[in-house]
Amino acid sequence: MKINRYIYSFLLIVIIASCSDDLSDINVDSKNPSEVPHETLVTSATKSLVDQMVNTNVNNNIFRLLAQYWTETTYTDEANFNLTERSIPKNHWNILYADVLKDLDRANELIDEREEELLVEMPQEQIDNQRAMIEVLKVYSYHILVDTFGDIPYSEALDIENTTPAYDDDQTIYNDLADRLDSALDILNPSFNGFRDGSDLIYDGNTAQWIKFANSLKLRLALRFGGVDDTKGAAMATEAISTGVFTSNDDNATMQYLQSSPNTNPLWEDLVQSGRTDFVAANTIVDAMNERNDPRRNDFFAANLDDPDTEEIEYIGGTYAGSGNQHSNSTIYSEKFENPVLEGVLLDYSEVQFLKAEAAERGFISGDAEDFYNSAIEASIVYWGGTSEEAEEYISQSQVNYATAGDSWQEKIGIQKWISLYNRGFEGWSTYRKLGYPELPNAAVSELPVPNRFTYPVIEASANGSNYTAAGEAMGGNTQQTKVFWDID
Repeated sequence: MKINRYIYSFLLIVIIASCSDDLSDINVDSKNPSEVPHETLVTSATKSLVDQMVNTNVNNNIFRLLAQYWTETTYTDEANFNLTERSIPKNHWNILYADVLKDLDRANELIDEREEELLVEMPQEQIDNQRAMIEVLKVYSYHILVDTFGDIPYSEALDIENTTPAYDDDQTIYNDLADRLDSALDILNPSFNGFRDGSDLIYDGNTAQWIKFANSLKLRLALRFGGVDDTKGAAMATEAISTGVFTSNDDNATMQYLQSSPNTNPLWEDLVQSGRTDFVAANTIVDAMNERNDPRRNDFFAANLDDPDTEEIEYIGGTYAGSGNQHSNSTIYSEKFENPVLEGVLLDYSEVQFLKAEAAERGFISGDAEDFYNSAIEASIVYWGGTSEEAEEYISQSQVNYATAGDSWQEKIGIQKWISLYNRGFEGWSTYRKLGYPELPNAAVSELPVPNRFTYPVIEASANGSNYTAAGEAMGGNTQQTKVFWDID
């Protein structure tokens, strides 16, 4: 009887299906939907963005090498600034355009298409907040692309019907990004949430936090204009700070990774799960921190035990881009960096305070640059597990104290900001390019200087040839030493 009931049920389903006039759903794969909720696309884009900014896969992200935080032991091509052997520019370009910006763009389209349906579930203000949050992420992503390449496809970039988009001028793009950020800030309404159901991986829909993030990003962009368009930079910095930037580490724009794959921090995948030991700490950063007796060393590196009997702690970095580095050098396998749930950071409070110090020195804002500088250092030390007392002792040293640390404000701020950005290679590299400090040596084997930008993906020469050529000419040459518009100091 049990079998008969199953047969009856099956026949009934067949009869009902055969009587239906609409059989269009039969060929639809329910496990691979042709369309997804816009929230899912935002979640995916956010994870792709953070993954790309924090990973250390040499095919995708070598920014910790460019900033000379790490160096290599076995294969040293990337540390010697060979960026094309592994198609690194192409991979970085593709991830940000296809996996981040295109998903965010499609999410916007879906909101437009489904707005009436969404209004049944949430107020208009919440929908508008979602649009504005997407816009902040798009501005962030485009600014990373500009800072990497200079002139890039922008106004025509996301039109899939246009396979040969024009490249826009990098400073013109920045001007537009500033306007778009202002528009997003005008829309964001803290009385209403943004995304729901955990789809916002950064602030879980907290609009007040997104406002702080947008303003802090605006402050970063404002300081990129320093020396290029001081009037614009000063106006942006003043507006950002007055509207509200990060005020503590609790505001940091971060994404929390999880304990299990595939949602662990990519660093854990590259450094621990892979079983590879390709990296050691570079002598550039280790020596700078040793000279200043920096309390963050035990968080950044694994120490060498110089004398097993006394367990004297010593940190020895490998020669940057040298061919003889061994695993006996201080490695980057500290407890923090072996943790699969180490959060990914897009922008933090320490950076904001350093930006304020720079803004004060440039005359963009009022305030004491030294106070901002001290606060930035303390925020970094506390973030990595230190104490305010350790920060105060560290700052009291002549090599760190603002009055005696260097001959120029660029040197004082540049070196300390670079140290604080240790786990954020892209911004560490950008700080070096903008402020000129610290003085990073040429690569040991190739003797090449630190790149000022990535060259365009080689495939662009054939896929978008005329625009590729025009962009290179407009930039003054498609070389690693060509500078983006803000790199003038």
